[in-house]
Amino acid sequence: MYRMMKRGLDLLGSIMLFSFFVPVILLTALFIRIKLGSPILFRQQRPGRYGRPFIIYKFRTMADLYDETGQLLPDEARISTWGNWIRRWSLDELLQLLNVIKGDMSLIGPRPLLMRYLPYYNERESLRFRVRPGITGLAQISGRNHLSWDDRLELDAQYVETLSFKQDAVILWNTFFKVIKQEDIVENPSLHEPPLDICRVNYHAKF
Repeated sequence: MYRMMKRGLDLLGSIMLFSFFVPVILLTALFIRIKLGSPILFRQQRPGRYGRPFIIYKFRTMADLYDETGQLLPDEARISTWGNWIRRWSLDELLQLLNVIKGDMSLIGPRPLLMRYLPYYNERESLRFRVRPGITGLAQISGRNHLSWDDRLELDAQYVETLSFKQDAVILWNTFFKVIKQEDIVENPSLHEPPLDICRVNYHAKF
């Protein structure tokens, strides 16, 4: 029953939250426009439910800085102190409420990762694609980027298997306090652990 109700609750909740956060969204957009210029938005293709691609919306937090060969510098070289501040308070994620309204995402669910990771999920980890990806999820309240990829993806699979209104309510409640208390934040996740595809390739290369 909850699986059928979830989309309606997502739509109602995201409209209410977007309306509430409109002043914050506008101020964040103005701040980024002053600091970074255009574009204000970061758009990227991500896999959604059943692996179907969609465009995710975020506020841009990194400058376009290139090396002498014309290649983008690493993330840690392009994000500033104020960019980290926007991420710490999850202000860059607010625009994903539009993705929820459109039906691409849910308020709660496995985080939508990169398209290039698709070949690297095992059968159990692919359970994440049975539901819409979420703005927050079980892995985000259980350690976030401090967890290994294996642990994060296992929590995503567990979430799908135990999907319920109670679980979503607990995740939403805990997410609020995680943001307020600034817990489990890794400013440069790529420095904490390599991307999933690199981790999996390196693992198989050992054997």
